[in-house]
Amino acid sequence: MAVARNLAKAWLLLVGFCVALAALGWALGDYRLASIFLFCGLLSAGGLAFYADRVVLGMVGARELPLAEAPIVHSTIERLALLAGVPKPRVYVLPDAYPRALAAGRGARGSAIAVSRGLVGVLAPAELEGVLAHEVAKVANRDVTVQTPLVVLAAMVVETSRIGGWLERALLFVLGPIAASFLHLRLTPKREFAADRAAAGLCGSPHGLADALIRLEQTEELFAFAASPATEPLYTVNPFSEEGLAALFVTHPPVGERVQRLRTLDPDWREKLRAA
Repeated sequence: MAVARNLAKAWLLLVGFCVALAALGWALGDYRLASIFLFCGLLSAGGLAFYADRVVLGMVGARELPLAEAPIVHSTIERLALLAGVPKPRVYVLPDAYPRALAAGRGARGSAIAVSRGLVGVLAPAELEGVLAHEVAKVANRDVTVQTPLVVLAAMVVETSRIGGWLERALLFVLGPIAASFLHLRLTPKREFAADRAAAGLCGSPHGLADALIRLEQTEELFAFAASPATEPLYTVNPFSEEGLAALFVTHPPVGERVQRLRTLDPDWREKLRAA
């Protein structure tokens, strides 16, 4: 059901984008201009469908991670992808200390997972497996098919404010909410809860991911981080301070609620911990 819903959202996004451009052409001229705008929209939609993942990976500064550099990361993703029934995503690295991971792509056969060097260094093996399982679940559920082009569109709108020169802040005040509305119309916190549940199933336990979420929330203030707030939906947890412009783009539910839901998947975990 989640897969079909996300595929429908992706198609609605692309079709709506083309229809909006055609309507703009009709409003500015006649059917000829509308036809030109529609053709441009189809070309843009095709570019979003097939190249949005590369654009996103370029936006965050990711580079492909060779197998020799991180065999454990590669083997873990391959095993989790096999359990999820999807081809192994391409693996990328973010060369900074901020602990984060993300998934992007156009579907199960054209996806990528990126992890930062800080994430690999901070998390325990079970926690790292939980985070990677969460990202693999987003690929399997086709969340990436929706969130990747939306992030590109939202980032384009935000960056358009730069043409305002000394009016950039005023233009951003208008364009920021518009860009954020693109994300909130199609992305809900439910997708994170669904990915968490799927990750717990892939790992055989919800506690690795739950512990990872707690650790990521505790360590995020220890590292400097700067990026376009439009990329917020990509990450496992929200890496931005929920204030100013970044507050408009928050699509993740609170970490505490996610951890609580994960713990309830194994209600006897406290007794098991005492017995150990």
